[in-house]
Amino acid sequence: MQGSDTIFDKILAREIPAAIVYEDDDVLAFKDIQPQAKVHVLVIPKRRAASLNDLKDQPPSNISAFLIGVSKAAAHLGLVQGGYRVVLNTGRDAGQTVFYVHAHILGGEPLGTFGS
Repeated sequence: MQGSDTIFDKILAREIPAAIVYEDDDVLAFKDIQPQAKVHVLVIPKRRAASLNDLKDQPPSNISAFLIGVSKAAAHLGLVQGGYRVVLNTGRDAGQTVFYVHAHILGGEPLGTFGS
């Protein structure tokens, strides 16, 4: 459901616990509860949008703050040298289950090839 009270809203409001690994003024990063890699962290912007499609309605400064926050979280996790993957699922067909835009950071081990 696309309501404004998602699990990520509740994590951001500290109403439910999460294993937070990075936070700044713009983003909150926490461990995924169903990790798909050695390191699997979700990064959410503090200024809410339902999906990547909805970011077009936000000021460019919000979008850049989100992407910079993803990069900062990856650096904080020590993933820069070895590399990492960032995934943004958009819509039900892509597997988005929480309608609050979020980036998955995957790394900490060699990942299989994805595209070219």
